Amino acid sequence: MDRSIGSGFRIPAASLLSFIPITIILFIPIYDCIFVRIARALTGKPSGITMLQRSGIGFLLCVVSMVTAAIVEMKRLKTAKEYGLVDMPNVTVPMRVWWLIPQYILLGIADVFAMVGLQEFFYDQIPNELRSVGLSLYLSIYGVGSFLSGFLISIIEETTGGDGKTSWFNNNLNRAHIDNFYWLLAGLSAVELAAFLYFAKSYVYNGLGLLTLSAVLPFQSTFDCQNTHQSTSCSPPELRIIFFFISLYLVAVAQGGYKPCTQALGADQFDGQNREENKAKSSFFNWWLFCLSACTSVSYVILSYIQDNLSWGLGFGIPCTVMIASLLIFLLGTKTYRYILKGDEKSPLLRIGKVFVEAARNWRTSPSLKATEEVTQGTLPHQGSHQFKFLNKALPMQDYLEEGGDACTVKDVEEAKAVLRLFPIWSTCLVYGIVHAQSSTLFTKQGNTMDRSIGSGFDIPAASLQSIVPITIVLSIPIYDCIFVPIARALTRKPSGITMLQRIGTGGFLYAISMVIAAIVEIKRLKTAQEHGLLDMPNVAVPMKVWWLVPQYAMFGVADVFAVGGLQEFFYDQVPSELRSVGLSLYLSLFGVGSFLSGFLISAIEKATGGDGRSSWFNSNLNRAHLDYFYWLLAGLTAVGLAAFSHFAKSYIYNRRVIF
Repeated sequence: MDRSIGSGFRIPAASLLSFIPITIILFIPIYDCIFVRIARALTGKPSGITMLQRSGIGFLLCVVSMVTAAIVEMKRLKTAKEYGLVDMPNVTVPMRVWWLIPQYILLGIADVFAMVGLQEFFYDQIPNELRSVGLSLYLSIYGVGSFLSGFLISIIEETTGGDGKTSWFNNNLNRAHIDNFYWLLAGLSAVELAAFLYFAKSYVYNGLGLLTLSAVLPFQSTFDCQNTHQSTSCSPPELRIIFFFISLYLVAVAQGGYKPCTQALGADQFDGQNREENKAKSSFFNWWLFCLSACTSVSYVILSYIQDNLSWGLGFGIPCTVMIASLLIFLLGTKTYRYILKGDEKSPLLRIGKVFVEAARNWRTSPSLKATEEVTQGTLPHQGSHQFKFLNKALPMQDYLEEGGDACTVKDVEEAKAVLRLFPIWSTCLVYGIVHAQSSTLFTKQGNTMDRSIGSGFDIPAASLQSIVPITIVLSIPIYDCIFVPIARALTRKPSGITMLQRIGTGGFLYAISMVIAAIVEIKRLKTAQEHGLLDMPNVAVPMKVWWLVPQYAMFGVADVFAVGGLQEFFYDQVPSELRSVGLSLYLSLFGVGSFLSGFLISAIEKATGGDGRSSWFNSNLNRAHLDYFYWLLAGLTAVGLAAFSHFAKSYIYNRRVIF
C-alpha cells in the first residue's frame, strides 16, 4: 500500500503496530475514569461491569476487528485489480496505508477489555494459594494461541496451495486471499464468543471474587445449591467449567502470541555453522535471560508498588510506553535481520507426521532396500540414524520409487528422529517446572509468617522477595558468560564451554539443592514457632528474620541461569529449522505444564494428609503445617528426575549443526 508521507519519506509498515499500544494508552484513562463510573452508576457494581462481561466485550471487538480487516483487504485487492497490478507485487497499490488504522485501533480497544479482564478473572477466581497458577493459565492462552495460529496457517497453506492453485498466503499478496483468512478468524471468534457467552452466563463467581453475577445476560440458574443457616453455596457442573475454559483457549486463536517467535528470530541472527557466531548464539540466550530478569526485577520492585499504592492505569501505562520504545528500536533494524527463506518443501509438521504414518503402515515389513543400503554403507546423515530404526521403515521400497510415488526422504526420517529424541528430555524436565512454581507461592507464604521489619515501622512485602531470583540472575549471567564459559571452553574446547544438556543437568542439581535449603529453613521456622509458643497463633510473626529465605531464592536464580538458559538453547537448536518457534513453545510448555502438575500434586497431598481431623501439610496455619515435608518430597522428585534426565542425556545424540 501507499506508505508515503510528503515527498521522499515512507513510513515502515510494521510501525503501524504502534497504533495498538497507543490506543491502549489513550483508552485506559477513558475506560477507568469515564466508562467505569457511568457503568457503576447504572449497575451498582464496584468495577462497573463483571470480569466476564469485560472479556466478552473484548472478544466481540476482536470479531469486529477481523471483519474490518477482511473488508479493507477486499478493497485493496479490488484496487490492485482495477489498476492492473495483480501480477506486479513490487508496485505499490494506490491505496493509502491509513485504511489499516481502524483494525489496529479496534484491536487496541479489544485488549483494554479482554486482556485486562482475563488477567483479573484468572487471578481472582481461584484459591489464594494458586493465584500464580491462575495467571499462568492466562499467559498460556497466548502461548497455545500462538502455536494454534501457526498450525492453522500451515494447514491452510498446504490445503489451498497445492496442485498449482494460488495459496491464501501467496508471496504475491495481490493474488493471495488474506481476506478469506480474516473472514475465517472472524467466524471462529464468533463461534467461540457464542460458546463463551453460553458458559459465562451460567458461571457462578468464586466466593473470593469482588463482583456478583451480571444482570445484563438474564438466565435462570440450574445449579444445585445447598442452603445453610449462614449461607448458600452453589457449585456449577464440572463439564460446563471445562468447556468454559476450552472456549477461552480457542478464542486465543484470533489473538496469537509472539514469545517463541521473537526469541527464535533473535537466535536466527547467528549462523550455527560459523564457529565464532555459534559462540555468540550461546551468549545470546544468556543475555536474553539477563534482560528478561532485569525487567522482571523492576516489575516486582517498582511496578508492584505503583499498582498497589498509586494507580493501576499508571502501572499499565509505563510498560506500554516501554513496549512502544522497544518496537521503535526493533523497527530500526528491520532491513538488517536475517530470515530463513522458505522453499517449495511441504510443511515440516506434515513431513514428520507422514514419516510416523508410513512407518506404522509398514511395520510388518522389513526395512526398505534404500534404508538397508545406507545404514550398511554408513551414508545416513549422522550417528543418530542408528536410533529409532523402526522409523527407517518409512523409507520407500524400490518398486514404490519406480512408480514415482510421493515418498519420505532420508532427511524427513532424520527430522522425525530428531523430534522424537526431544520428548524423553522434555518429560524428565517437567519436574523443574513443578519446582519452579514454588518460588512465587509457598516461599511467599513462608515469608508472610516471619519477621519482615526493616528499621522501625516498615515491613517489606513478602512477595517482594521474589525479586531476589531475577536479581541473582542479573548478577550471575555476566559471571557465567565472562568467567565460567571461557574457563570451561579452555578445558573442554567446546564453544559454549559445556554442552546444553550438561548445563540443564547442572541447573536441575541446583534446583534440588534449593529445595533442600528450603526444607531446612522451614524446619528452623517451625522449631522457632514452637519454642516461642506460637503454634496456634498464625497471625503473630515468628521471631525469625525473613532474610533466612534469601539462600533458597538465590539458589533458584543460579539454577535458572543454568537450566532455563540451557533449555531455551536446546529446544531452539535441536529441532528442524522450520520448527524453531515450536521448539521454544515446547520449552515454555515445561513451566505451564509444571504449574498444572504442581497444583495437582498439592491438591492430592492436601486430600491425603488433611482428612480425619489431621493437620494437612498445607494447613492455613503454617505453624501447624509441614511445608518442610513437601520441600523434601520435591527434592526427592527432582533427584529422581535428574537421574532419569542423566540417563537419556547420556545417550542423546546432538543434531549435526551443533559445532564442538
